[in-house]
Amino acid sequence: MGKQRKKFEILILVILFSTIVVTLTYLVTRIVLYIKAEHYWYENFFAMLLLLAETFIIIHGFGYLAEVVQVVMKYKSFVDKRPEDIKLENYPYVAVVVPSYKEPIDLLRNTLICTFNLKYKNKEIFLLDDTRYDQFKNDEEKQNLLDYKLQVENLCKEIGINLFRRKWRGAKAGIINDFLDFIKNRKKEGTNCIFNKEVDVSLLKYLCVFDADQNPMIDFLDHLMPLMETNDKLAFIQTPQYYTNFEENRVARAAGLQQVIFYEYICIGKSEKNAMFCCGTNVVFRIDALLDVGGFDETSVTEDFATSIKFHLNGWKSMYYSRVLAFGLGPEDLGNYFKQQYRWALGTIGVFKTVLFKLLTSPSKMKLKMWWEYLLSTTHYFIGAFYFVLIIMPIIYLFFRIPIYFASPIIYGIVFLPYIIITLVSFFWTLRQRHYTTKDIFLGQFLMMITFPVYIKAAFHALINKKSKFEVTSKDVSAHSLPIKDLWVQFTMIILLFSSIIWGLNRVYFERILIIPILVNAFWCAYNVFILSKIFYFNNPIEKKKDNELPKEAE
Repeated sequence: MGKQRKKFEILILVILFSTIVVTLTYLVTRIVLYIKAEHYWYENFFAMLLLLAETFIIIHGFGYLAEVVQVVMKYKSFVDKRPEDIKLENYPYVAVVVPSYKEPIDLLRNTLICTFNLKYKNKEIFLLDDTRYDQFKNDEEKQNLLDYKLQVENLCKEIGINLFRRKWRGAKAGIINDFLDFIKNRKKEGTNCIFNKEVDVSLLKYLCVFDADQNPMIDFLDHLMPLMETNDKLAFIQTPQYYTNFEENRVARAAGLQQVIFYEYICIGKSEKNAMFCCGTNVVFRIDALLDVGGFDETSVTEDFATSIKFHLNGWKSMYYSRVLAFGLGPEDLGNYFKQQYRWALGTIGVFKTVLFKLLTSPSKMKLKMWWEYLLSTTHYFIGAFYFVLIIMPIIYLFFRIPIYFASPIIYGIVFLPYIIITLVSFFWTLRQRHYTTKDIFLGQFLMMITFPVYIKAAFHALINKKSKFEVTSKDVSAHSLPIKDLWVQFTMIILLFSSIIWGLNRVYFERILIIPILVNAFWCAYNVFILSKIFYFNNPIEKKKDNELPKEAE
């Protein structure tokens, strides 16, 4: 059995390192051919854009493979070994907070009941109600807000938890910071806390945060608190997010599969390098660490990510605990998914400038491997611009005859085919080891690719420092399709791609030259049409059950 296991480990490493070798061979060949080629300046320009796009994707692909290799090398498996639970002698006090902005009452009820049912004994639960009761357009809306306010107060009283409100500022980061000030006896004007049980806030040592749609399991704190107590330099422990609304919703399922890639391997690798960042929910913080960095960063729409870099620059450590301990809801339609992705992209790219500045001015503040992880994370959402480059380049070649890939078809086949085949096989194989289907993995990637206009917009806004108001993802249970006018970029690209295919085939028929290059570019246009056409699949997110399909309970 041991020999078989050893052979399997060797096979894994051979496959992963072969992927790295083949990818490097392809990249070096591309760079050499580009340098040696003699073309007009505008041909060099477009070829350079394509090479940059490929290089970006390869670098981030290496980042993913490095995390997989690290997991396999350390744990001799595709699954990390979680630390054994330690029994606590003393149970430090934890403030369990649920920030909320006009969330549906039923949704809040489920989350608050789950937090109330946490079996950890020294916990104090607070609903941080950040609803703007001072903003209304007419008397009817004012009355609705007053009714909602009363419902929230009655809900907290019914369950027996505490309700915290304050004068609005800084969205989620602002209300958590105001709450921290409150428990440290630095009460601000407009702050109000309705206690539904006697609480000594001076005893609170840790802060546990759940979004309003996240339902923790009863032993959530029991797994994490011993780890926090055994390492006094640990600023926070992050746990995964897991979507439960994926069975009959295409967007939620594909978005969940994107989360899988992040949480299943990448987070484990980042944690091993002490470069895990906070994801905003299902997380426990050390209050002293938050106070040390001045609380949550209120300048970013991804306050959790922006605050993480502050922790690490100040010498604090972070950890990822790879076990699903809470369940939540993913975005259920493209509108909410695009809103979520825009916010994440805007925030992380905004932090990229901070990371780059700190790296150049204070490189000794963190280890090189930590800088590397932060550079990968903060540049991830530039992928939208590079996806656009990959989409537009074959169109340019077919319509305007501008060469963009300086290589003969034979060299192209020799270096490209092994690269694309082995990298795709490695990527899907590593995820199949976690028992995810190839179809669902593809759909997760397709959803990200059709979101490229959102990523480009967010990147542009982040680079020019355009301020954006914090918008929460709607928890409305009904999914809505977007009108075509909201998808005009994807729709326009489909028309251009299809037109370029027709134009290319006409060139083959009438010109009878450069047949293979034209067909190769026509193939990539067809591939991109296939991917972008998934916009219509995801824009009808609810999957209808077949007439002969029985409910699961009846099977």
